[in-house]
Amino acid sequence: MQYGLCNLSVVPLRLDPADPSEMVNQVLFGECFAILEARKKWSRIRLAHDKYEGWIDSKQLIHISEEYYKLLTSEKKKHISTQLIEIISNDTRKEFYPIFLGSFLPFLKDQKVQLNDDEYSFNGQTTQSSASRKELIDFSLQYMHAPYLWGGRTPAGIDCSGFTQMVYRLSGHNIPRDASEQAKLGQTLSFIEESEVGDLAFFDNSEGKIVHVGIILEDNYILHASGKVRLDRLDQTGIFNAEIGQHTHKLRVIKKIIKD
Repeated sequence: MQYGLCNLSVVPLRLDPADPSEMVNQVLFGECFAILEARKKWSRIRLAHDKYEGWIDSKQLIHISEEYYKLLTSEKKKHISTQLIEIISNDTRKEFYPIFLGSFLPFLKDQKVQLNDDEYSFNGQTTQSSASRKELIDFSLQYMHAPYLWGGRTPAGIDCSGFTQMVYRLSGHNIPRDASEQAKLGQTLSFIEESEVGDLAFFDNSEGKIVHVGIILEDNYILHASGKVRLDRLDQTGIFNAEIGQHTHKLRVIKKIIKD
């Protein structure tokens, strides 16, 4: 088995090994993965943090040893960038890279990050420990008005489950990538009134499949990615969009994932 690491700001993860193929996810700076299949142009990978699989351009990864991969995955409390976008500089190669909110900063110490054989300098703000519900909401609001992008996980473009996954990451909680998998976690709540800020609300389609997720705020508001990351009202029917005067998503279940 081979292993790799992302040293670019964001890399598209595609369904099939072709540039026109659907982007199903993104790989962010500092994330590592197992290489399941290596071709001349494309590599099929499995992300370490959530086991998501897909294809990336082989030119957009650096290879790492199995030993280093194990060191990366065994790091219990990872440093995570908490700024919308920040510059990290490669001291070895004298190069600069932009990185997005939620990127990993492996082995950060004294403003230095070690990626394989290269040392980077990072002077931005980070988090490393579990956050309170208030801090979780503060993180979620940083994505406000980010445009919707299928497969996206950054403030430059994000989808509904990418949004919830990244906000929970920033708050110290690792959850799956897709809404249907996130919905399998935690305690099921019967009524909105039982929920707390930071709980997740899930929504289904006409076939009963969970296709949407958002973060519950105070006073029956919900923050979710639909067209953009936006603030709407939540009731027992679902999400009510006041701009168009109608419900846009049908409520299926509310889950409490964070244990206070």
